[in-house]
Parts: sequence; C-alpha cells; structure tokens
Amino acid sequence: MNDRDVTLTVAETDQEEKSALLEALGERVRTLRARRGLTRKAAALAADVSERHLANLEYGIGNPSILVLQQVAGALQCSLAELVGDITTQSPEWLLIRELLDGRSEADLRRARVALGELFGTGGDQRARSRRVALIGLRGAGKTTLGQMLADDLEVPFIELSREIEKVAGYSIREIHDLYGTNAYRRYERRALEEVIQIYPEVVIATPGGLVSDAATFNLLLAHCTTVWLQADAQDHMNRVAGQGDLRPMAASKEAMDDLRRILAGRSAFYSKADLTLDTSKQPLEQTFQALRSTVRGALALGA
Repeated sequence: MNDRDVTLTVAETDQEEKSALLEALGERVRTLRARRGLTRKAAALAADVSERHLANLEYGIGNPSILVLQQVAGALQCSLAELVGDITTQSPEWLLIRELLDGRSEADLRRARVALGELFGTGGDQRARSRRVALIGLRGAGKTTLGQMLADDLEVPFIELSREIEKVAGYSIREIHDLYGTNAYRRYERRALEEVIQIYPEVVIATPGGLVSDAATFNLLLAHCTTVWLQADAQDHMNRVAGQGDLRPMAASKEAMDDLRRILAGRSAFYSKADLTLDTSKQPLEQTFQALRSTVRGALALGA
C-alpha cells in the first residue's frame, strides 16, 4: 500500500465517522420531534429553518451550524447538549428523573445526591468517612502545609494524593499528562484515591486541585471523606505557587492571573460541595492552622 492509498483510507474512515455522527444526530432529532408530537413542517417553522433543511438534518445528510442546532433545540424544547447527544434521550426514566430535579435548589440537589448514594450503596460508611479528612482547593491554597500540620495534630498519616498517583502510574504527573493525556491521568487519580481509602481508615489527604473536575472521583471523595475546602484569593494562589518555584499550569500563558481567576471561578461551584470551608488568606499560617484544627475537631466531635 502506497502513501496515497493510506491517505485515502484515513480520509474514508474520517468520512464514515462524520456520516455516523450526522446519522445519529438526525435520529435524535426525529425522536425528540416525535416525542413532542410535532410534524416536520411545524418543527421547521418553530425553529425558523426551512423544512428541507430540517429534513436533511434528520436524514443525516445536512451539516448544520451550531446556531441552527440551537434553533432546532429550542423548537424541540430540549437543551443543545441533549440534541447533540451529550445527554441521553433514550431512557424515559432518566428523562423523568431529570424533570424532577430540574430547577431545584442546590440544597435540594445535594439531598438528592446523598439519598441516591445511600440507595445505591455508594454513600460510604459514615463513621469511617468521619475519620478521613480530605483537603480540596486550587494549588497554593495551603493543602500540603496545613494538611501535614493537621495530620500531626490528629496523629494520623498524611497523604499527598499526587505522590500516590505517581506511584500507581510509575511516572511523574507531568509525564503522565505528556505521554498519555488527561483521561489517563484521571484514571490513575481515581485508582490512587480508591487505594488510599481502602488502606487508611484514618488519614488526612491533600488532593490535587483538579480532582473535582471528574465527577466520579469527586463523588468517591465526598462519600468516603470529611472534606474541607481551603479557599484563598487568586493573588495568594499565584504568590504561593510562584514561591514554590512552579507556575504550572499557568506558565505558558501571558495572562496567567486571568487564567487563574477563570479556573478558580469554574471550580468554586464544585469546591463548595465540601463539608467545611476555611479561608486561608485572612490570617497568618499559625492562626489559620488553629482555625482549621478547631473546625475539623468540632466536625469530628473530637476534644480540643
């Protein structure tokens, strides 16, 4: 096989994958339209597109823009994510559950998540959970320093999950990302956390800042550990990381502070799911530790 044949084979494969994607999209549009009881003409009118355009989309021979998809999603009363397949449209039970949860407050959603965890046996043993303390937050929040101090005070082991990930993988964190990518890193992260939970009934864990980005791993942490979000303002995060001689993952950006603020804003909604919260920017280290010590011992019903 010559280079031209290889190129054609790759191009044909790409075309087949694109066709399959468009066909699946068309099938979802037909399913959602049928569920809403709309004729193609009525759906096209509601979406402000031509009936022919909608027909091409449904038969997988159109290549619509993101704006057209947004209009079609609006006409079918669904989200864009549901239309393109990021959310299932096939299970009636899933759709009914989503409808029950839609528009609920954060407090209601938290209660629902905890109840589901108990129902399916993923909630963890509450007594064991209380004796594992996990510190979460962005890099530079003080997880390592305060975590070691807290572990010494509680007389339990201190674990940096990043180091455990490297042991499991046999590579440094940077090498894992460079060689295998983010998805592989997340798998190693999950495995390392599972091992720590299994091995240590009592422990203080400093977690990587991005752990909350993987919902399954974060659920595992919430189920098996008392979690503490160590907050800090963006400037403190930057100063502390720079003081460690390391600007990852901001080093390649000319607007590092803006990037950092976006990361912090994007993750704060997840960090806020922690059981406890402590601002590490308000006072010096020793006072911050005493506040953490008091907060954690109070939550664990330990003496002062």
